[in-house]
Amino acid sequence: MAEQVVKKVVVAGGGTAGWMAAAALSKHLGSLVEITLVESDDIGTVGVGESTIPTARTFNQLLGIDEREFMRATQASFKLGILFEDWARIGDRYVHAFGQVGKSTWMAGFHHVWLQARAEGLAGPLDDYCLEGKALKAQRFVAGENGPLNYAYHLDATLYGRFLRGMSEKAGVRRVEGKIQRVDQHPETGFVRALVMESGEEVAGDLFVDCTGFRGLVIEQTLKAGYEDWSRWLPTNSAVPLQTVSVGPAVPYTRAMAHTAGWQWRIPLQHRVGNGLVYCNEFMSDDEAIAMLLDQVEGETLMTPRVIRYVTGKRRKTWDKNVVALGLASGFVEPLESTSIHMIMIGVLRLMQLFPLNGVSDALAERFNRLQDAELEAIRDFIVLHYKLTERTDAPFWNHCREMPIPDTLAHRIALFQEGAQAYQAAGELFQVDSWLQVMLGQRLEPRAWHPMGRLMKRDQLRGALGDLRSNIARAVDRMPTHQQFLDQYMGQAPSVKAARPVAARR
Repeated sequence: MAEQVVKKVVVAGGGTAGWMAAAALSKHLGSLVEITLVESDDIGTVGVGESTIPTARTFNQLLGIDEREFMRATQASFKLGILFEDWARIGDRYVHAFGQVGKSTWMAGFHHVWLQARAEGLAGPLDDYCLEGKALKAQRFVAGENGPLNYAYHLDATLYGRFLRGMSEKAGVRRVEGKIQRVDQHPETGFVRALVMESGEEVAGDLFVDCTGFRGLVIEQTLKAGYEDWSRWLPTNSAVPLQTVSVGPAVPYTRAMAHTAGWQWRIPLQHRVGNGLVYCNEFMSDDEAIAMLLDQVEGETLMTPRVIRYVTGKRRKTWDKNVVALGLASGFVEPLESTSIHMIMIGVLRLMQLFPLNGVSDALAERFNRLQDAELEAIRDFIVLHYKLTERTDAPFWNHCREMPIPDTLAHRIALFQEGAQAYQAAGELFQVDSWLQVMLGQRLEPRAWHPMGRLMKRDQLRGALGDLRSNIARAVDRMPTHQQFLDQYMGQAPSVKAARPVAARR
């Protein structure tokens, strides 16, 4: 049964999640609802979400954001994917690029033909058949109208929040400064009626969006929605972020470098580099983690390292009563594949699609929860894949990861690929076949067999098809400027460099 009509929306907490919610709601529903955001300057944000995936571009476009304006405001650079180092074995390097790998047919994916060609000694590295993968490794980039590359951003998450705050306040969002002292609930229904501030002010609303981070002030501390712990599958529980001065050109990728108890990130922005160490404190102490990070970073440090503790998992109810949780308040799988900002974005979009203008109902909440759960569980499986598929025996952490149980859904995917190179993307899933393919092969999961389509091609035909595609991609990348050259030009508002996507090779 629906509760009262929603006319007032209150966002609890600012930061990236709060201002993303406020900006999107005010842009698309602002004429129908009154939006208030409550935050305190005295409460810091986690602020390590500096790497995105291509859905961030879609979100910005939905808000009508000019790309150059956004990139100047957030000191952003471009991102074509992630370079993984030392994951399956020490010395290994592979790329998870955002683009399409080869050209597939209705019968089978490109990788089946590539596997056959590789077996016959006719194929180059998998990256050579992906425009984004080849450009990433060459540190080249181009964008603009009808640009050929699928890309995302490296950005300063704190500056992104400020940028969206400016947009939101211009659109009529009211900001209330201060700390929340308590949450006032209806004595019978348990629905939240108001946030009571330390100042005594009551911020009343009909729908509340909880963006208060890990603590989940409204969704958990008040409504007791519950939390499903995933640490048996995702063993890291700590991170140390650290910003440094740039010492070289910005590259168009995030580096994810495995170490003895987790991994280290390196994210180049225009003005600095975001660094961080992710680890499990059962296998590495905080002091060891900080010392390792300080020893590994390049350039002068711009902040004092601090430890952030987390528990991987999700809220059992992301939408409970008249409260919807977004960002860290809703769950966290860890930053490995840069999905945190995506989950905020998709949560906001789903909220707008299911917005309870006529009143909150159990059916709406259940639908929202099912969609969010399915999305996050698929992301969880993709990230667990990186840890499970390791051959490292040099440290207890990696022995634990290799031997740990995994979700049945992931075990099924691994078996499918191992037996016959079959990979799939279920309806609504974030990561496409190309992503699963790059990580599985990059982590040394070798299929025992593959689709016979490649064997139906004559040897010269097979060589020619792959050779044409490979050379077309190489030529397209050679025509691109370096990432730093294009970034400097783009931020200077010089005319963008144009490049055509290479024509797919004939079969």
